[in-house]
Amino acid sequence: MKINGHEIALNEAFLDDALQNKTSKIELVSKDFEGYKALPEGDKKALEYLTKAARILNDVTLEQDHHLNHAQKNALSEAAKTSEYAKKTLAFFNSLNGVEGSNGIDKEHIEIFKGIKGYAGRNFYPHDMSVEEFHKILLEMFAQNKIETLKKILSARTMVRRKDKELEAIDYVAYFSKEFSAAADELDKAAKVVTNKDFAEYLVLQAKALRVADEPLDAKADAKWATLQDTDLEFTLGRENYDDEMTTTIFENETIKKLLEKHHIEATSKDMLGVRVGIINKKGTELILEFKDHMSELVGLMPFADKYEQNVCGGEGLKQTMVDVDLVALTGDYAQCRGGITTAQNLPNNDKLSIKQGNGRRNAYHRQVRMSKDTEKTAKILEKLVAKELHPFYDQGDLSDHLFVIGHENGHSFGPNSAYQNALGKYKHIIEEHKADVISIAFMPEYVKAGVIDAKALKEIYTSWVVGRLFMRAEAKFDHPHRVADLMQFNYLLEHGVTSFDEEGKLHINFEIFDRVMKQFLAETIEVQLSKSPKVAADFIEKNGKWGKDSARIAKFLQELGLKPYKDIRTYI
Repeated sequence: MKINGHEIALNEAFLDDALQNKTSKIELVSKDFEGYKALPEGDKKALEYLTKAARILNDVTLEQDHHLNHAQKNALSEAAKTSEYAKKTLAFFNSLNGVEGSNGIDKEHIEIFKGIKGYAGRNFYPHDMSVEEFHKILLEMFAQNKIETLKKILSARTMVRRKDKELEAIDYVAYFSKEFSAAADELDKAAKVVTNKDFAEYLVLQAKALRVADEPLDAKADAKWATLQDTDLEFTLGRENYDDEMTTTIFENETIKKLLEKHHIEATSKDMLGVRVGIINKKGTELILEFKDHMSELVGLMPFADKYEQNVCGGEGLKQTMVDVDLVALTGDYAQCRGGITTAQNLPNNDKLSIKQGNGRRNAYHRQVRMSKDTEKTAKILEKLVAKELHPFYDQGDLSDHLFVIGHENGHSFGPNSAYQNALGKYKHIIEEHKADVISIAFMPEYVKAGVIDAKALKEIYTSWVVGRLFMRAEAKFDHPHRVADLMQFNYLLEHGVTSFDEEGKLHINFEIFDRVMKQFLAETIEVQLSKSPKVAADFIEKNGKWGKDSARIAKFLQELGLKPYKDIRTYI
């Protein structure tokens, strides 16, 4: 079957298996949810406007991701009215939120249509432009001293298109003026009916930033958003740059790298937009804030802390809000379920103007994403792969993993800033996600000392982390930074005797040395960021990130149990 002249590459048997057996449902909250029913009528109405804005901005992400996303989705939607095959294909498209993407297991991306592939620069850059041509054009523009244009091209907030033999950068606000304006209208409507004045002020600022191409307006909205600790609702316009693999290539070109330094250009990968709408869960937030209270103390424990400026604390102390969110909508980047789905975030990132101005951050945690475990499958994993003395320390619920994620998101607030991170080029995301993981685990004993968790909970966190995250279901691929980081940590623990496997292939953990080894690993990781060297980062990843026999054995068993790499996000409001 052809859609817009492109034949569907996935047969019905594949689609049936993927949708029925390999897709897990993420049920977001409905109007029957107690947290929703407790809201004032104005907040309920505001949620409808915010959800509509989220859907509008999903169209922006589709355009950023691939130049054929809209055409193929629209044609599929029409064909699905009369064809079951097209209907199934559309459902699969919606899981990826695009025409192609990784499923986190297979080495190659899953492509829905024959002849439609993804690109290193997604649709941020001309899809027919190679890395070599990109570098050549940049060098020619440097030679012509077009520095201001180059700054815009290498900005996180522009779409880049051809202009004669050169390139031009179009600010998101101009490029997506129709969608941004429509979304801003919905935010303004929500601001008029929502009951919390601070939240209303934020929505007005965010709406203005969507209408005017001015980075300081983004910073004002970000700064206000980061102060919202006591609101009932959540709306996030997330901007993260994992998907752009074109911009990062320039850091491996020594000539371009020197020119960037000479002209003081901070090249940043393009932001993919994601939107979160939700209701703040007050009880869940209380737990998260217990960890926040100790962040200022942990700053002094960071390795080489005297060699860089910590961004977690300014002159006024810690500036960070944290909330647990019952999700109403996830769209855009958050709905690109390509091998996983985000469980939490710490934003704005270091490259954003608001952070550079010394404003705060905000952590948001996704309750509906994390609150699901297959207990039957877990029991089989423990029986086959884990020594019996560790079984009592594996948390069958979500608390231990949630505490790890809290530590991870807090970890992003520690360490060297964006100048160090960006200098690592295409390796920056792997190293940064790995750093946050290691900070989380390395600092957990400090929470025992502070009385936030007890010694048994620490062992539960260690065990649940190793089994739940470092037992990988497939070989890590470069475009999944979190999974590469998991593999590095799995190998490091084995190499340094924290973990071991007996003759039956079952895991054992030496809890006595866990703390020391993880602090050592953290120091090595910070040294990589301080190096500002892509080669140092590459060597570090190569040294620690090899796919070994134990990982392969574990992955084989997990795959035999059955995996669900695809997601179906159910939205009801």
